[in-house]
Amino acid sequence: MNDLWQAFFKAISLVITLDDRLLEIVFLSLRLSLSAVGIALLIALPFGAVLALTKFPGRKILVIIINVFMGLPPVVVGLFVYLLLSRSGPFGVFGLLFTPTAMIIAQVILVVPIVTAITRQVLEELHLEYDELLRSLDVPWYRKVTALVWDARFSLTTAALAGFGRAISEVGAVMIVGGNIDHLTRVMTTAIALEARKGDLVMALALGLVLLAVALGINLFAYSITETVKRRHQ
Repeated sequence: MNDLWQAFFKAISLVITLDDRLLEIVFLSLRLSLSAVGIALLIALPFGAVLALTKFPGRKILVIIINVFMGLPPVVVGLFVYLLLSRSGPFGVFGLLFTPTAMIIAQVILVVPIVTAITRQVLEELHLEYDELLRSLDVPWYRKVTALVWDARFSLTTAALAGFGRAISEVGAVMIVGGNIDHLTRVMTTAIALEARKGDLVMALALGLVLLAVALGINLFAYSITETVKRRHQ
């Protein structure tokens, strides 16, 4: 038990003193996850808006598929991306396997369904609420979309935070396509798994503390946004 406490305090010391190795892993994790979320938002927000505001054949099937994909097993996504990017795969010529780009692709696939589903639900509810008013004012379609997105900005920010939480905490998919290569594709989650297997509890705990702090920050930010929305509607 004493050894565990010593490891815990040493881990805190690594965080406080900003250990170079620790910072390298943390910054890589943040860079990859933020990049993945940014790309996912460019795909998911318009897609979610189209699903929410338009009617077309197959729409219900698409909505069901998106909802199912929200629970995609990360290792399955990792295997799928691995097969696509491997030398025998259709995109193997680009040499992306075991690179940060491959990890971003896997994270984007995991994040897009989450943001799309939340965007569709939020905008669809607002559309039902304001549709008659907007019709009576003869608001053009593009202005209607802009108004609904602006009104839903806090909820959409929460969707983005949910996507970031999924990306930053992912381990299975990024381990498969990234390879956990030191100084190249080793992020917080994969480093924690590796250091724990090696018996280096100090580094594993230090990374775990940072990851917990990031998760706590995301949740607090999301909570503050939710409270802001509630106050606006009171």
